[in-house]
Amino acid sequence: MIETQEKKKPLSGSALKLLAVITMLIDHSHHVLDKIPEFRYVFWNISSSYQVSVYLIFRTIGRIAFPLYAFLLTEGFQHTHDRKKYASNLLLFALISEIPWDLLHNGSVLGKSQNVFFTLFLGLLCMIVYETYQQDSKKQLLYLLIIAIISVFLNADYGLKGVGFIFAMYLLREKKIPQMFVSTAFLSGNIFYTFGVMSAFIPISLYNHERGFIKGKFWKYAFYAFYPMHMLILYFLK
Repeated sequence: MIETQEKKKPLSGSALKLLAVITMLIDHSHHVLDKIPEFRYVFWNISSSYQVSVYLIFRTIGRIAFPLYAFLLTEGFQHTHDRKKYASNLLLFALISEIPWDLLHNGSVLGKSQNVFFTLFLGLLCMIVYETYQQDSKKQLLYLLIIAIISVFLNADYGLKGVGFIFAMYLLREKKIPQMFVSTAFLSGNIFYTFGVMSAFIPISLYNHERGFIKGKFWKYAFYAFYPMHMLILYFLK
């Protein structure tokens, strides 16, 4: 019965990946659109603290992307046959993406922050440590603490909050309502950004546990490669 209910849901893993890519692109496009004065035009003054503009709408939609990537990471962790290779791929693309990230966000190759692939990599390490040392709680806690410290000093996108979000998504994967509220608490900001994060759990709730149309190594790595490539394109457009 549960399997039948899951199959009735409309979104595959591929659909979630595509949605993650689109919402991330909408978010990052503000680096280019900021050059247009109308992009920052306030068309609705809710209060002195909340002023709605096209910029705010784009950034709010963009908050959907990271929760989707985090969810797909936890799914990938549970289904991969080679966790070491999975971690290696994340680290490889974190290194590949660093120069495009620095160029787009800092205007030079010597940025003070790192890209989100490092956050995803550290989140994956948390899950690996948690499962590997379930019978040794002291080592488990020690290694998780080390990962948390690294995430602070690394200053990757979303930082320690992002790693905590991923880990909470994993720990509460069987409890969907607590998963949404606890995970969102890690990334809560203003009311619009919090709404954007929580909105990601709508497509997540429609996930049918099927791979979908993105199959084979080419499309798998194309999904990874989109991250550094789109940032390079936006940088040159900027």
